[in-house]
Amino acid sequence: MRAVKRLNFAVLALVALFVAAALGSWTKDEPESVPAAGRMSTAGGAGQAAPAFTLKDKNGHVYTVGGPREKALIVNFWASWCGPCQEEAPDLNALALKYKNVLDIYGVNVTSQDYKPNAERFIRKYMLAFPALFDEKGTVFDLYKGQVFPTNVLIDKNGVITEVVLGMLTAEELEKKIIALTGS
Repeated sequence: MRAVKRLNFAVLALVALFVAAALGSWTKDEPESVPAAGRMSTAGGAGQAAPAFTLKDKNGHVYTVGGPREKALIVNFWASWCGPCQEEAPDLNALALKYKNVLDIYGVNVTSQDYKPNAERFIRKYMLAFPALFDEKGTVFDLYKGQVFPTNVLIDKNGVITEVVLGMLTAEELEKKIIALTGS
Protein backbone atom coordinates (compact mmCIF):
# COMPACT_ATOMS: atom_id res chain seq x y z
CA MET A 1 0.00 0.00 0.00
CA ARG A 2 2.87 2.39 0.84
CA ALA A 3 4.50 1.71 -2.51
CA VAL A 4 1.26 2.61 -4.30
CA LYS A 5 0.96 5.87 -2.33
CA ARG A 6 4.60 6.74 -3.14
CA LEU A 7 4.01 5.99 -6.82
CA ASN A 8 0.82 8.09 -6.85
CA PHE A 9 2.66 10.94 -5.15
CA ALA A 10 5.53 10.71 -7.65
CA VAL A 11 3.14 10.73 -10.61
CA LEU A 12 1.22 13.68 -9.15
CA ALA A 13 4.48 15.56 -8.55
CA LEU A 14 5.58 14.95 -12.14
CA VAL A 15 2.24 16.14 -13.50
CA ALA A 16 2.45 19.29 -11.36
CA LEU A 17 6.00 19.88 -12.58
CA PHE A 18 4.96 19.56 -16.24
CA VAL A 19 1.99 21.88 -15.73
CA ALA A 20 4.21 24.45 -14.01
CA ALA A 21 6.80 24.20 -16.80
CA ALA A 22 4.13 24.58 -19.47
CA LEU A 23 2.61 27.62 -17.77
CA GLY A 24 6.04 29.12 -17.17
CA SER A 25 7.02 28.82 -20.83
CA TRP A 26 3.72 30.12 -22.17
CA THR A 27 4.06 33.48 -23.90
CA LYS A 28 1.68 35.92 -25.51
CA ASP A 29 1.20 35.84 -29.25
CA GLU A 30 1.95 39.55 -29.36
CA PRO A 31 5.58 40.62 -29.07
CA GLU A 32 6.42 42.30 -25.84
CA SER A 33 8.07 45.68 -26.10
CA VAL A 34 9.77 46.57 -22.87
CA PRO A 35 12.21 49.10 -21.66
CA ALA A 36 15.44 47.27 -21.05
CA ALA A 37 15.46 48.03 -17.33
CA GLY A 38 14.58 44.80 -15.61
CA ARG A 39 14.89 42.37 -18.46
CA MET A 40 17.76 43.00 -20.82
CA SER A 41 20.70 45.19 -20.02
CA THR A 42 23.27 44.97 -17.28
CA ALA A 43 23.93 48.63 -18.03
CA GLY A 44 20.39 49.61 -17.15
CA GLY A 45 17.36 50.20 -19.30
CA ALA A 46 15.91 52.44 -21.94
CA GLY A 47 17.84 55.67 -21.86
CA GLN A 48 21.03 53.93 -20.73
CA ALA A 49 24.13 52.90 -22.66
CA ALA A 50 23.98 49.67 -24.61
CA PRO A 51 26.47 47.11 -23.26
CA ALA A 52 29.58 47.03 -25.43
CA PHE A 53 30.59 43.96 -27.42
CA THR A 54 32.64 42.89 -30.41
CA LEU A 55 31.73 39.96 -32.67
CA LYS A 56 32.84 38.58 -36.04
CA ASP A 57 30.91 37.54 -39.12
CA LYS A 58 31.61 34.36 -41.12
CA ASN A 59 34.42 36.11 -43.03
CA GLY A 60 36.15 37.30 -39.87
CA HIS A 61 35.10 40.95 -40.19
CA VAL A 62 34.82 42.55 -36.76
CA TYR A 63 31.78 44.57 -35.65
CA THR A 64 31.64 46.58 -32.45
CA VAL A 65 28.73 47.96 -30.45
CA GLY A 66 29.18 50.46 -27.65
CA GLY A 67 29.23 54.23 -27.55
CA PRO A 68 28.23 56.81 -30.14
CA ARG A 69 27.84 55.72 -33.78
CA GLU A 70 27.22 57.29 -37.17
CA LYS A 71 23.84 55.53 -37.53
CA ALA A 72 21.16 54.10 -35.29
CA LEU A 73 21.38 50.34 -34.79
CA ILE A 74 19.13 47.34 -34.37
CA VAL A 75 20.77 44.29 -32.81
CA ASN A 76 18.64 41.31 -33.83
CA PHE A 77 19.27 38.14 -31.79
CA TRP A 78 18.18 35.04 -33.74
CA ALA A 79 18.55 31.28 -34.19
CA SER A 80 18.12 29.28 -37.39
CA TRP A 81 15.51 26.96 -35.85
CA CYS A 82 13.32 29.88 -34.73
CA GLY A 83 10.17 30.10 -36.87
CA PRO A 84 9.52 33.79 -36.13
CA CYS A 85 13.18 34.54 -36.98
CA GLN A 86 12.65 32.88 -40.37
CA GLU A 87 9.48 34.92 -40.94
CA GLU A 88 11.19 38.15 -39.87
CA ALA A 89 14.34 37.77 -42.00
CA PRO A 90 12.87 39.00 -45.33
CA ASP A 91 11.35 42.05 -43.61
CA LEU A 92 14.63 42.88 -41.88
CA ASN A 93 16.39 42.58 -45.25
CA ALA A 94 13.99 44.98 -46.93
CA LEU A 95 14.19 47.48 -44.08
CA ALA A 96 17.99 47.23 -43.92
CA LEU A 97 18.16 48.18 -47.60
CA LYS A 98 15.50 50.89 -47.37
CA TYR A 99 17.09 52.62 -44.35
CA LYS A 100 20.76 51.84 -45.06
CA ASN A 101 21.73 55.53 -44.92
CA VAL A 102 20.45 56.02 -41.36
CA LEU A 103 20.35 52.53 -39.82
CA ASP A 104 22.62 49.55 -39.29
CA ILE A 105 21.23 46.12 -38.47
CA TYR A 106 23.44 43.47 -36.91
CA GLY A 107 21.95 39.99 -36.92
CA VAL A 108 23.48 38.12 -33.98
CA ASN A 109 23.15 34.36 -34.27
CA VAL A 110 23.24 32.93 -30.76
CA THR A 111 25.38 30.03 -31.91
CA SER A 112 25.57 28.57 -28.41
CA GLN A 113 21.86 27.74 -28.83
CA ASP A 114 22.07 26.85 -32.52
CA TYR A 115 24.13 24.72 -34.90
CA LYS A 116 26.58 26.89 -36.86
CA PRO A 117 26.17 25.06 -40.21
CA ASN A 118 22.39 25.61 -39.92
CA ALA A 119 22.98 29.28 -39.14
CA GLU A 120 25.21 29.58 -42.20
CA ARG A 121 22.48 27.94 -44.34
CA PHE A 122 19.97 30.42 -42.89
CA ILE A 123 22.23 33.32 -43.92
CA ARG A 124 22.52 31.96 -47.49
CA LYS A 125 18.82 31.09 -47.77
CA TYR A 126 17.63 34.55 -46.72
CA MET A 127 20.55 36.36 -48.42
CA LEU A 128 20.89 38.64 -45.42
CA ALA A 129 21.56 42.23 -46.46
CA PHE A 130 23.12 43.05 -43.10
CA PRO A 131 26.04 41.60 -41.13
CA ALA A 132 25.32 38.22 -39.54
CA LEU A 133 27.52 37.83 -36.49
CA PHE A 134 28.20 34.73 -34.43
CA ASP A 135 27.83 34.77 -30.65
CA GLU A 136 29.48 31.38 -30.34
CA LYS A 137 29.53 31.16 -26.55
CA GLY A 138 26.31 33.11 -25.95
CA THR A 139 28.15 35.79 -23.99
CA VAL A 140 26.55 38.72 -25.82
CA PHE A 141 23.06 37.22 -25.50
CA ASP A 142 23.78 36.75 -21.79
CA LEU A 143 25.17 40.30 -21.51
CA TYR A 144 21.85 41.58 -22.85
CA LYS A 145 19.94 39.16 -20.60
CA GLY A 146 18.39 37.57 -23.69
CA GLN A 147 15.37 35.36 -23.18
CA VAL A 148 13.58 34.75 -26.48
CA PHE A 149 14.14 34.66 -30.22
CA PRO A 150 13.91 36.96 -31.97
CA THR A 151 14.87 39.85 -29.74
CA ASN A 152 15.46 43.26 -31.29
CA VAL A 153 17.40 45.87 -29.35
CA LEU A 154 17.01 49.39 -30.73
CA ILE A 155 20.01 51.64 -30.11
CA ASP A 156 20.21 55.30 -31.07
CA LYS A 157 23.20 57.16 -32.57
CA ASN A 158 24.40 58.01 -29.06
CA GLY A 159 24.73 54.30 -28.21
CA VAL A 160 21.70 54.40 -25.94
CA ILE A 161 19.06 51.66 -25.82
CA THR A 162 15.69 53.11 -26.74
CA GLU A 163 13.65 49.90 -26.73
CA VAL A 164 13.84 46.12 -26.53
CA VAL A 165 11.29 44.12 -28.51
CA LEU A 166 10.80 40.49 -27.49
CA GLY A 167 9.29 38.46 -30.32
CA MET A 168 8.54 39.21 -33.93
CA LEU A 169 6.96 42.40 -35.22
CA THR A 170 5.21 42.91 -38.53
CA ALA A 171 7.18 44.84 -41.14
CA GLU A 172 4.87 47.83 -40.59
CA GLU A 173 5.36 47.82 -36.82
CA LEU A 174 9.11 47.49 -37.18
CA GLU A 175 9.23 50.27 -39.75
CA LYS A 176 7.36 52.61 -37.38
CA LYS A 177 9.96 51.88 -34.71
CA ILE A 178 12.79 52.50 -37.21
CA ILE A 179 11.28 55.86 -38.19
CA ALA A 180 11.01 56.84 -34.53
CA LEU A 181 14.56 55.64 -33.86
CA THR A 182 16.17 57.37 -36.82
CA GLY A 183 13.90 60.39 -37.22
CA SER A 184 13.45 59.46 -40.91
